Amino acid sequence: MMQDLREKYEAVRLQTCRLCRDLSPEDTVLQAEEFTSPAKWHLAHSTWFFETFVLKSEVPGYREFNPDFHFLYNSYYETLGKRVQRNRRALSRPPLDEVYAYRQFVDAAMETLFNAGNLSDALTQTITLGLQHEQQHQELLVTDVKYNLAQNPLLPAWNPLEKDLAPVTTAGSWLPVSEGVYEIGYAGDDFCFDNELGVHKQYIRNISLAAAPVTNREYLEFIAAGGYQQFGFWLAEAWDWVQRTGAEAPLYWQQQDGVWHTYGFNGLEKVDPDLPVIHLSYYEADAFARWKGLRLPTEFEHETAAKLYPDAFRDNVWEWTQSAYLPYPGFQIAAGAVGEYNGKFMLSQMVLRGGSIATPAGHARPTYRNFFHPHLQWQFSGLRLAKDDSNH
Repeated sequence: MMQDLREKYEAVRLQTCRLCRDLSPEDTVLQAEEFTSPAKWHLAHSTWFFETFVLKSEVPGYREFNPDFHFLYNSYYETLGKRVQRNRRALSRPPLDEVYAYRQFVDAAMETLFNAGNLSDALTQTITLGLQHEQQHQELLVTDVKYNLAQNPLLPAWNPLEKDLAPVTTAGSWLPVSEGVYEIGYAGDDFCFDNELGVHKQYIRNISLAAAPVTNREYLEFIAAGGYQQFGFWLAEAWDWVQRTGAEAPLYWQQQDGVWHTYGFNGLEKVDPDLPVIHLSYYEADAFARWKGLRLPTEFEHETAAKLYPDAFRDNVWEWTQSAYLPYPGFQIAAGAVGEYNGKFMLSQMVLRGGSIATPAGHARPTYRNFFHPHLQWQFSGLRLAKDDSNH
Protein backbone atom coordinates (compact mmCIF):
# COMPACT_ATOMS: atom_id res chain seq x y z
CA MET A 1 0.00 0.00 0.00
CA MET A 2 2.69 2.48 1.02
CA GLN A 3 4.89 1.46 -1.90
CA ASP A 4 2.00 2.11 -4.27
CA LEU A 5 1.50 5.54 -2.70
CA ARG A 6 5.20 6.33 -3.02
CA GLU A 7 5.21 5.33 -6.69
CA LYS A 8 2.09 7.37 -7.34
CA TYR A 9 3.69 10.35 -5.63
CA GLU A 10 6.82 10.11 -7.77
CA ALA A 11 4.83 9.69 -11.00
CA VAL A 12 2.48 12.61 -10.36
CA ARG A 13 5.25 14.96 -9.31
CA LEU A 14 7.32 14.06 -12.37
CA GLN A 15 4.38 14.61 -14.71
CA THR A 16 3.89 18.19 -13.56
CA CYS A 17 7.49 18.97 -14.50
CA ARG A 18 7.10 17.17 -17.83
CA LEU A 19 4.20 19.43 -18.75
CA CYS A 20 6.53 22.41 -18.37
CA ARG A 21 9.58 21.02 -20.13
CA ASP A 22 9.03 22.96 -23.38
CA LEU A 23 8.19 26.24 -21.68
CA SER A 24 10.73 29.03 -21.42
CA PRO A 25 11.17 30.77 -18.06
CA GLU A 26 9.31 33.72 -19.59
CA ASP A 27 6.38 31.48 -20.52
CA THR A 28 5.99 30.28 -16.94
CA VAL A 29 5.22 33.74 -15.48
CA LEU A 30 2.41 34.69 -17.86
CA GLN A 31 -0.99 35.46 -16.33
CA ALA A 32 -3.30 36.95 -18.94
CA GLU A 33 -6.46 36.97 -16.79
CA GLU A 34 -7.36 36.56 -13.15
CA PHE A 35 -8.95 33.16 -13.80
CA THR A 36 -5.61 31.80 -15.05
CA SER A 37 -2.43 31.22 -13.07
CA PRO A 38 1.18 31.12 -14.27
CA ALA A 39 2.78 27.74 -14.80
CA LYS A 40 5.45 28.65 -12.24
CA TRP A 41 2.72 29.28 -9.67
CA HIS A 42 1.18 25.84 -10.35
CA LEU A 43 4.60 24.22 -9.88
CA ALA A 44 5.05 25.93 -6.54
CA HIS A 45 1.49 25.79 -5.20
CA SER A 46 1.17 22.03 -5.71
CA THR A 47 4.42 21.69 -3.75
CA TRP A 48 3.19 24.07 -1.05
CA PHE A 49 0.29 21.70 -0.45
CA PHE A 50 2.57 18.86 0.64
CA GLU A 51 4.79 21.14 2.71
CA THR A 52 1.80 22.71 4.46
CA PHE A 53 -0.55 19.80 5.00
CA VAL A 54 1.96 16.96 5.39
CA LEU A 55 5.52 17.93 6.25
CA LYS A 56 4.93 20.83 8.63
CA SER A 57 2.50 18.80 10.68
CA GLU A 58 4.13 15.35 10.50
CA VAL A 59 7.90 15.91 10.55
CA PRO A 60 9.27 17.10 13.90
CA GLY A 61 11.59 20.06 13.46
CA TYR A 62 10.78 20.45 9.76
CA ARG A 63 12.17 23.73 8.43
CA GLU A 64 10.43 25.35 5.48
CA PHE A 65 12.36 25.83 2.27
CA ASN A 66 11.47 29.52 2.37
CA PRO A 67 8.93 30.90 4.90
CA ASP A 68 7.85 33.54 2.37
CA PHE A 69 6.53 30.82 0.09
CA HIS A 70 3.60 30.26 2.44
CA PHE A 71 2.36 33.75 1.58
CA LEU A 72 3.24 33.47 -2.11
CA TYR A 73 1.71 30.08 -2.88
CA ASN A 74 -1.34 29.70 -0.66
CA SER A 75 -4.27 29.73 -3.07
CA TYR A 76 -7.53 30.38 -1.21
CA TYR A 77 -7.19 28.89 2.26
CA GLU A 78 -8.45 31.60 4.60
CA THR A 79 -7.70 29.37 7.58
CA LEU A 80 -3.99 29.54 6.76
CA GLY A 81 -3.65 33.32 6.64
CA LYS A 82 -2.82 36.01 4.13
CA ARG A 83 -1.75 35.30 0.57
CA VAL A 84 -0.97 36.99 -2.73
CA GLN A 85 -4.09 38.22 -4.50
CA ARG A 86 -5.20 35.86 -7.24
CA ASN A 87 -4.71 38.42 -10.02
CA ARG A 88 -1.10 39.07 -8.93
CA ARG A 89 0.49 35.67 -9.32
CA ALA A 90 2.68 36.68 -12.28
CA LEU A 91 5.84 37.09 -10.19
CA SER A 92 9.30 37.28 -11.71
CA ARG A 93 10.81 36.38 -8.34
CA PRO A 94 11.51 33.82 -7.05
CA PRO A 95 13.07 32.65 -10.32
CA LEU A 96 12.00 29.41 -11.95
CA ASP A 97 15.17 27.59 -10.86
CA GLU A 98 14.33 28.33 -7.24
CA VAL A 99 10.82 26.95 -7.67
CA TYR A 100 12.26 23.72 -9.07
CA ALA A 101 14.68 23.64 -6.13
CA TYR A 102 11.66 24.00 -3.85
CA ARG A 103 10.03 20.99 -5.49
CA GLN A 104 13.21 18.94 -5.04
CA PHE A 105 13.51 20.00 -1.41
CA VAL A 106 9.94 18.96 -0.59
CA ASP A 107 10.24 15.74 -2.60
CA ALA A 108 13.37 14.80 -0.62
CA ALA A 109 11.53 15.42 2.66
CA MET A 110 8.60 13.33 1.44
CA GLU A 111 11.01 10.54 0.48
CA THR A 112 12.35 10.56 4.04
CA LEU A 113 8.79 10.36 5.34
CA PHE A 114 8.02 7.40 3.08
CA ASN A 115 11.24 5.66 4.17
CA ALA A 116 10.26 6.02 7.83
CA GLY A 117 7.13 3.98 7.08
CA ASN A 118 4.11 3.48 9.32
CA LEU A 119 1.99 6.20 7.73
CA SER A 120 -1.32 6.58 9.50
CA ASP A 121 -4.56 6.22 7.59
CA ALA A 122 -5.24 9.92 8.05
CA LEU A 123 -1.82 10.87 6.68
CA THR A 124 -2.21 8.48 3.75
CA GLN A 125 -5.53 10.14 2.93
CA THR A 126 -3.95 13.60 3.07
CA ILE A 127 -1.10 12.57 0.75
CA THR A 128 -3.61 11.00 -1.63
CA LEU A 129 -5.64 14.21 -1.61
CA GLY A 130 -2.45 16.14 -2.35
CA LEU A 131 -1.77 13.96 -5.40
CA GLN A 132 -5.32 14.37 -6.68
CA HIS A 133 -4.97 18.10 -6.04
CA GLU A 134 -1.77 18.20 -8.08
CA GLN A 135 -3.47 16.34 -10.93
CA GLN A 136 -6.18 18.98 -10.93
CA HIS A 137 -3.45 21.59 -11.23
CA GLN A 138 -1.84 19.68 -14.08
CA GLU A 139 -5.05 20.13 -16.04
CA LEU A 140 -5.33 23.77 -15.03
CA LEU A 141 -1.69 24.30 -15.99
CA VAL A 142 -2.38 23.04 -19.51
CA THR A 143 -5.48 25.18 -19.99
CA ASP A 144 -3.93 28.24 -18.34
CA VAL A 145 -0.73 28.12 -20.39
CA LYS A 146 -2.73 27.66 -23.59
CA TYR A 147 -4.80 30.73 -22.76
CA ASN A 148 -1.75 32.76 -21.77
CA LEU A 149 0.16 31.83 -24.94
CA ALA A 150 -2.90 32.62 -27.06
CA GLN A 151 -2.48 36.29 -26.17
CA ASN A 152 0.79 36.29 -28.13
CA PRO A 153 0.07 37.59 -31.66
CA LEU A 154 2.43 34.91 -33.05
CA LEU A 155 0.09 32.21 -31.66
CA PRO A 156 2.95 29.84 -30.80
CA ALA A 157 2.58 26.07 -30.92
CA TRP A 158 2.89 24.24 -27.61
CA ASN A 159 1.74 20.66 -27.11
CA PRO A 160 2.43 19.06 -23.72
CA LEU A 161 -0.06 16.21 -24.13
CA GLU A 162 0.38 12.70 -25.43
CA LYS A 163 -3.12 12.44 -26.89
CA ASP A 164 -5.32 14.54 -29.14
CA LEU A 165 -9.02 15.15 -29.41
CA ALA A 166 -10.69 12.12 -30.97
CA PRO A 167 -13.00 12.67 -33.96
CA VAL A 168 -16.66 11.94 -33.33
CA THR A 169 -17.85 8.82 -35.13
CA THR A 170 -21.27 8.33 -33.53
CA ALA A 171 -22.93 11.66 -34.26
CA GLY A 172 -26.70 11.31 -34.52
CA SER A 173 -26.93 8.25 -32.27
CA TRP A 174 -28.74 8.27 -28.94
CA LEU A 175 -28.38 6.40 -25.65
CA PRO A 176 -31.69 5.66 -23.92
CA VAL A 177 -32.04 5.82 -20.14
CA SER A 178 -35.22 4.23 -18.86
CA GLU A 179 -37.43 5.87 -16.29
CA GLY A 180 -36.47 4.91 -12.77
CA VAL A 181 -34.77 5.78 -9.50
CA TYR A 182 -30.99 5.72 -9.71
CA GLU A 183 -28.21 6.00 -7.16
CA ILE A 184 -26.03 9.08 -7.52
CA GLY A 185 -22.67 9.67 -5.89
CA TYR A 186 -19.52 7.72 -5.19
CA ALA A 187 -19.95 4.41 -3.34
CA GLY A 188 -16.57 2.75 -3.95
CA ASP A 189 -13.52 2.22 -1.76
CA ASP A 190 -10.97 4.25 -3.71
CA PHE A 191 -10.42 7.98 -3.57
CA CYS A 192 -13.10 10.49 -4.35
CA PHE A 193 -13.57 14.16 -3.49
CA ASP A 194 -15.93 15.09 -0.68
CA ASN A 195 -18.40 16.68 -3.12
CA GLU A 196 -19.04 13.21 -4.63
CA LEU A 197 -20.06 11.73 -1.29
CA GLY A 198 -23.56 11.26 0.00
CA VAL A 199 -24.96 8.49 -2.18
CA HIS A 200 -28.59 9.32 -2.75
CA LYS A 201 -31.40 8.47 -5.12
CA GLN A 202 -32.65 10.53 -8.04
CA TYR A 203 -35.72 9.95 -10.13
CA ILE A 204 -35.03 10.14 -13.87
CA ARG A 205 -37.70 10.14 -16.55
CA ASN A 206 -37.40 8.36 -19.89
CA ILE A 207 -34.61 10.29 -21.58
CA SER A 208 -31.89 9.85 -24.15
CA LEU A 209 -28.43 11.37 -24.23
CA ALA A 210 -26.47 11.83 -27.42
CA ALA A 211 -23.92 9.10 -27.98
CA ALA A 212 -21.19 11.71 -28.49
CA PRO A 213 -20.41 15.34 -27.77
CA VAL A 214 -21.51 18.02 -30.23
CA THR A 215 -19.04 18.48 -33.09
CA ASN A 216 -17.55 21.55 -34.71
CA ARG A 217 -19.62 20.78 -37.80
CA GLU A 218 -22.83 21.07 -35.78
CA TYR A 219 -21.68 24.20 -34.04
CA LEU A 220 -20.67 25.82 -37.33
CA GLU A 221 -24.29 25.38 -38.41
CA PHE A 222 -25.39 27.27 -35.30
CA ILE A 223 -23.03 30.12 -36.12
CA ALA A 224 -24.07 30.20 -39.79
CA ALA A 225 -27.74 30.31 -38.76
CA GLY A 226 -27.08 33.47 -36.78
CA GLY A 227 -27.20 31.81 -33.38
CA TYR A 228 -25.17 34.55 -31.74
CA GLN A 229 -27.48 37.24 -33.11
CA GLN A 230 -30.82 35.78 -31.98
CA PHE A 231 -31.65 36.52 -28.36
CA GLY A 232 -34.42 33.93 -28.24
CA PHE A 233 -31.92 31.09 -27.77
CA TRP A 234 -30.11 32.72 -24.88
CA LEU A 235 -30.87 33.03 -21.19
CA ALA A 236 -31.10 36.68 -20.13
CA GLU A 237 -27.75 36.66 -18.35
CA ALA A 238 -26.22 34.82 -21.30
CA TRP A 239 -27.56 37.35 -23.82
CA ASP A 240 -26.10 40.14 -21.69
CA TRP A 241 -22.76 38.33 -21.91
CA VAL A 242 -23.01 38.09 -25.71
CA GLN A 243 -23.80 41.80 -25.98
CA ARG A 244 -21.08 42.81 -23.54
CA THR A 245 -18.29 40.66 -24.98
CA GLY A 246 -19.25 40.67 -28.65
CA ALA A 247 -18.95 36.88 -28.69
CA GLU A 248 -19.59 35.30 -32.09
CA ALA A 249 -17.82 31.93 -31.81
CA PRO A 250 -16.07 29.67 -29.29
CA LEU A 251 -12.94 30.91 -27.60
CA TYR A 252 -9.84 30.89 -29.87
CA TRP A 253 -11.90 30.86 -33.09
CA GLN A 254 -11.21 33.47 -35.77
CA GLN A 255 -12.07 33.83 -39.43
CA GLN A 256 -9.45 34.15 -42.15
CA ASP A 257 -10.66 34.67 -45.71
CA GLY A 258 -14.11 33.45 -44.68
CA VAL A 259 -12.78 30.23 -43.13
CA TRP A 260 -12.95 29.53 -39.41
CA HIS A 261 -9.66 28.75 -37.71
CA THR A 262 -8.89 27.94 -34.08
CA TYR A 263 -5.81 28.22 -31.89
CA GLY A 264 -4.67 24.85 -30.63
CA PHE A 265 -1.54 23.04 -29.56
CA ASN A 266 -0.17 23.22 -33.10
CA GLY A 267 -0.80 26.93 -33.44
CA LEU A 268 -3.55 28.34 -35.66
CA GLU A 269 -5.31 25.68 -37.73
CA LYS A 270 -8.54 25.31 -39.70
CA VAL A 271 -11.44 24.13 -37.59
CA ASP A 272 -11.81 20.36 -38.04
CA PRO A 273 -15.54 19.68 -38.45
CA ASP A 274 -15.29 16.13 -37.08
CA LEU A 275 -13.78 17.08 -33.72
CA PRO A 276 -15.88 17.90 -30.66
CA VAL A 277 -16.46 21.61 -30.21
CA ILE A 278 -14.48 22.90 -27.23
CA HIS A 279 -13.93 26.09 -25.26
CA LEU A 280 -17.60 26.86 -24.87
CA SER A 281 -19.13 28.69 -21.95
CA TYR A 282 -22.22 27.30 -20.28
CA TYR A 283 -24.10 30.15 -21.94
CA GLU A 284 -23.08 28.95 -25.41
CA ALA A 285 -23.72 25.29 -24.65
CA ASP A 286 -27.21 26.06 -23.37
CA ALA A 287 -28.01 28.35 -26.32
CA PHE A 288 -26.91 25.71 -28.83
CA ALA A 289 -29.08 23.08 -27.15
CA ARG A 290 -32.10 25.42 -27.27
CA TRP A 291 -31.40 26.17 -30.94
CA LYS A 292 -31.54 22.41 -31.61
CA GLY A 293 -34.84 22.16 -29.75
CA LEU A 294 -33.13 20.02 -27.11
CA ARG A 295 -31.43 20.64 -23.78
CA LEU A 296 -28.39 19.93 -21.65
CA PRO A 297 -28.60 16.89 -19.35
CA THR A 298 -28.67 17.27 -15.62
CA GLU A 299 -25.58 16.04 -13.85
CA PHE A 300 -27.63 13.12 -12.52
CA GLU A 301 -28.73 12.10 -16.01
CA HIS A 302 -25.15 12.40 -17.22
CA GLU A 303 -23.77 10.28 -14.39
CA THR A 304 -26.41 7.60 -14.89
CA ALA A 305 -25.81 7.40 -18.64
CA ALA A 306 -22.04 7.30 -18.10
CA LYS A 307 -22.45 4.31 -15.79
CA LEU A 308 -24.76 2.55 -18.27
CA TYR A 309 -22.67 3.30 -21.37
CA PRO A 310 -19.05 3.75 -20.22
CA ASP A 311 -17.57 3.35 -23.70
CA ALA A 312 -19.52 6.38 -24.92
CA PHE A 313 -18.11 8.65 -22.24
CA ARG A 314 -14.37 8.58 -22.76
CA ASP A 315 -12.34 11.56 -21.61
CA ASN A 316 -12.47 13.91 -24.58
CA VAL A 317 -14.14 17.14 -23.52
CA TRP A 318 -15.77 18.32 -20.33
CA GLU A 319 -19.53 18.48 -20.85
CA TRP A 320 -21.67 21.22 -19.35
CA THR A 321 -24.78 20.08 -17.50
CA GLN A 322 -27.79 22.18 -16.55
CA SER A 323 -27.15 21.47 -12.85
CA ALA A 324 -25.99 24.12 -10.42
CA TYR A 325 -23.07 23.11 -8.22
CA LEU A 326 -24.77 22.33 -4.92
CA PRO A 327 -24.10 19.93 -2.01
CA TYR A 328 -25.49 16.43 -1.98
CA PRO A 329 -27.82 15.45 0.90
CA GLY A 330 -25.86 15.16 4.13
CA PHE A 331 -22.78 16.99 2.81
CA GLN A 332 -20.71 18.57 5.56
CA ILE A 333 -17.63 20.73 5.23
CA ALA A 334 -14.72 19.11 7.05
CA ALA A 335 -13.01 20.93 9.90
CA GLY A 336 -9.81 22.86 9.28
CA ALA A 337 -8.21 24.19 6.13
CA VAL A 338 -8.85 21.05 4.07
CA GLY A 339 -12.56 21.72 4.53
CA GLU A 340 -12.16 24.76 2.27
CA TYR A 341 -11.33 22.51 -0.69
CA ASN A 342 -14.79 22.23 -2.28
CA GLY A 343 -17.67 23.20 -0.06
CA LYS A 344 -17.23 26.95 0.01
CA PHE A 345 -17.52 27.15 -3.79
CA MET A 346 -21.07 25.81 -3.96
CA LEU A 347 -22.61 28.99 -5.30
CA SER A 348 -23.14 30.51 -8.75
CA GLN A 349 -21.31 27.74 -10.62
CA MET A 350 -22.45 25.02 -12.99
CA VAL A 351 -21.40 21.36 -13.02
CA LEU A 352 -19.44 19.75 -15.84
CA ARG A 353 -19.05 16.01 -16.19
CA GLY A 354 -16.82 13.62 -18.09
CA GLY A 355 -13.21 14.73 -18.43
CA SER A 356 -11.01 16.05 -21.22
CA ILE A 357 -7.80 15.35 -23.06
CA ALA A 358 -6.06 17.51 -20.44
CA THR A 359 -7.42 15.43 -17.55
CA PRO A 360 -4.69 13.10 -16.21
CA ALA A 361 -5.31 9.44 -16.93
CA GLY A 362 -7.39 7.77 -14.24
CA HIS A 363 -8.23 11.03 -12.51
CA ALA A 364 -11.88 11.37 -13.51
CA ARG A 365 -14.79 8.95 -12.99
CA PRO A 366 -18.56 9.02 -13.67
CA THR A 367 -19.23 10.64 -10.29
CA TYR A 368 -16.56 13.36 -10.66
CA ARG A 369 -18.06 16.85 -10.37
CA ASN A 370 -16.15 19.63 -12.09
CA PHE A 371 -17.54 23.14 -11.72
CA PHE A 372 -16.98 26.59 -13.17
CA HIS A 373 -18.75 29.90 -13.52
CA PRO A 374 -21.06 29.87 -16.56
CA HIS A 375 -19.21 32.54 -18.56
CA LEU A 376 -15.81 30.79 -18.57
CA GLN A 377 -14.58 29.20 -21.81
CA TRP A 378 -10.91 28.42 -21.32
CA GLN A 379 -11.36 24.81 -20.19
CA PHE A 380 -11.80 22.00 -22.74
CA SER A 381 -15.53 22.34 -22.28
CA GLY A 382 -18.20 21.28 -24.75
CA LEU A 383 -21.61 19.67 -24.51
CA ARG A 384 -23.67 16.56 -25.02
CA LEU A 385 -27.34 16.92 -25.88
CA ALA A 386 -30.27 15.37 -24.05
CA LYS A 387 -33.91 14.88 -24.92
CA ASP A 388 -37.03 13.76 -23.10
CA ASP A 389 -38.69 10.62 -24.45
CA SER A 390 -42.32 9.66 -23.86
CA ASN A 391 -41.19 6.08 -24.33
CA HIS A 392 -38.26 4.12 -25.70
